[in-house]
Amino acid sequence: MPTNLPIRRVVLYKHGVGYFERRGKVSGSDTLNLDFKARDMNDVLKSLTVLDLSGGSVSAVSYDSTKPLEQLLAEATIRIPADGSLTALLGQIKGARVRARVGGGQVEGSIIGLDSLAVAAGETSVVRPFLSLLVGGALRTFDVLEISELEFLDEAVRKDLEFYLATVLSSYKKDSKRMAILTSGQGERELFVSYVVESPVWKTSYRILLDEGEAPLLQGWALVDNTGDEDWVDVRLSLIAGLPVSFVHDLYNPRYMKRPVVEVKTEAAAAPVIPEEAFGGAMDMMSAVAVAGPPPPAPAMAPGAPRRARAEKALVGAPATGGPRLREALEQSMAVTTLTKEVGDLFEYGVDRPVTVHRNQSALVPILHKPFEGRRVLLYNRATREKNPMACIELKNTTGLTLEGGPVTVSEDERYVGEAMLDTMKPNDRRFVPYAVELGCVVSVEDKMEDGPVFRAVVTRGTLVVEYFHVRQTKYLVRNKAPRPQVLFLEHPRTGWELMKDAPEPAETTDGFWRFKRELAPGTQDELVVAERTRGQRQYLISNVGLDEVTYFVSSRYIDRQVADALREVVALRERVQALSRDEQRLTAEREQLFKDQERIRSNIESLKSGASQRELAERFVAKLNEQEDRLEAIGRELERLLKERQSAQDELNRRIQSISYTAEL
Repeated sequence: MPTNLPIRRVVLYKHGVGYFERRGKVSGSDTLNLDFKARDMNDVLKSLTVLDLSGGSVSAVSYDSTKPLEQLLAEATIRIPADGSLTALLGQIKGARVRARVGGGQVEGSIIGLDSLAVAAGETSVVRPFLSLLVGGALRTFDVLEISELEFLDEAVRKDLEFYLATVLSSYKKDSKRMAILTSGQGERELFVSYVVESPVWKTSYRILLDEGEAPLLQGWALVDNTGDEDWVDVRLSLIAGLPVSFVHDLYNPRYMKRPVVEVKTEAAAAPVIPEEAFGGAMDMMSAVAVAGPPPPAPAMAPGAPRRARAEKALVGAPATGGPRLREALEQSMAVTTLTKEVGDLFEYGVDRPVTVHRNQSALVPILHKPFEGRRVLLYNRATREKNPMACIELKNTTGLTLEGGPVTVSEDERYVGEAMLDTMKPNDRRFVPYAVELGCVVSVEDKMEDGPVFRAVVTRGTLVVEYFHVRQTKYLVRNKAPRPQVLFLEHPRTGWELMKDAPEPAETTDGFWRFKRELAPGTQDELVVAERTRGQRQYLISNVGLDEVTYFVSSRYIDRQVADALREVVALRERVQALSRDEQRLTAEREQLFKDQERIRSNIESLKSGASQRELAERFVAKLNEQEDRLEAIGRELERLLKERQSAQDELNRRIQSISYTAEL
């Protein structure tokens, strides 16, 4: 007979899965039925573990197919309509052996059929169904309405009927899939089942109570959600902080491999057709998949790992005003013991009392109540709020536990004073927890930027590089208008600049800030100047330097007299190269003009007609062309000379520029 196992243990993780354990009794060859949501089947098939703890065995694990209901019912040999189900069923199983209880006796036989016969009822007649059975060698008919019990003796018929009914039942929940675990063994035995399914992430929230002169208290609560279809009744609850690897892998949907199609070849002859042997299409064997696997990281300690367990008080009930002091009320509230363990990189909160969370409900579970090392301070960050610092709790995690991130509600002297968010904290981590704006403290900021003097000059590879410091000063003016002394931590951004030697030493350094500590007396103001610097540089190409710039470099002590003389020689050489280039450009322009004139003269000569006056004009044109040709030859020789001379001067200029090397510390 089918049986069910209740949930006994729930382990919730921070990455969206839950580990569930079920334990219970089975007897003989009982079948255990478990219902899961369709979307959880992949996780269940990946993680399901089934153990018979009393010497029995698990013979098989079966689960609903992915086929639609109509296709599944089409595979059944029995059909049961919505109306007339009994008569329709008996009419489909002719020949099946049954045992019928009629009146005070029992009759065994094979079903012949079902007939509708008219039976007299007073002056009228009523049509009633009659079942015909072959009993021994005799045919007997029984009124179906007088049969109190009908037992199917054929196992095949019984199994078909059970399959049909179970399939129809599973269809009522379209999102639900049933898994059947078949067991075998002798007598009553204990069965263990575990699996991992998708679950809501458990959340944390904290309460901090500040009292003058006493250590602050930290109370932690876990928020768990039961979104399943089953109540958690008196379960052992564990909450795991950390991020183990988890993923979804499709094991539920059937996979099919494409196989080659090999056609049978035949011969047209009188002899029998004999199929030829196939060569490339080996049949793939479908192997059964064992649905079993290791459970998720269990709350038990790994072998060889250091064991550490602590009993922490967690109070049930919210703080209330009036009556006994809030702190005393917290101490006197009913406490629960929370066992904590480190499991590798994970951290476990184990609630030792049974927890009950009904389906589609959530619960707050107390996991922590302990004093910690901390104090009230102010934290100023210009980007957070420009005019005021934040009131904070400087919290050091001396609870010995890993604190998961979550919202914090802060009470001071039995009054609500603000809220904050807490990041995940390992033991002995120290954090600032800002919970309110401190209006009693005002901050004004003034920025100043300037360039410092040049401290180095380097001449190399044709470039003069002068290095100096950009200097930035940020002045913070803090006024404490509160009637009590306060400790202020001022965060100044770290942007890659370095603090100057005369800047105050920061109390601590973070990835993005220098944090300066200031003690503020009541009704006073304090000034903090943070001076920073970063390197800057200016570059001058020596090939572009003029005499005025050389004079400036000398007067600024970037270069000495020897380098200045070398730069002047460079300037002179560059001017010589430029003069030669101008001469080349002038002669080139003249040559181009001569070419244009010659084209015009030749065109005129071609247009002249015969005659004495025309011959005289043609002779003049020819003489002009000869004169221009002589000039073109002279220009060609001059350009060739200028090109060689300019190239030589340019080479000398480049050599002089590259030869200058100089470094000066100023």
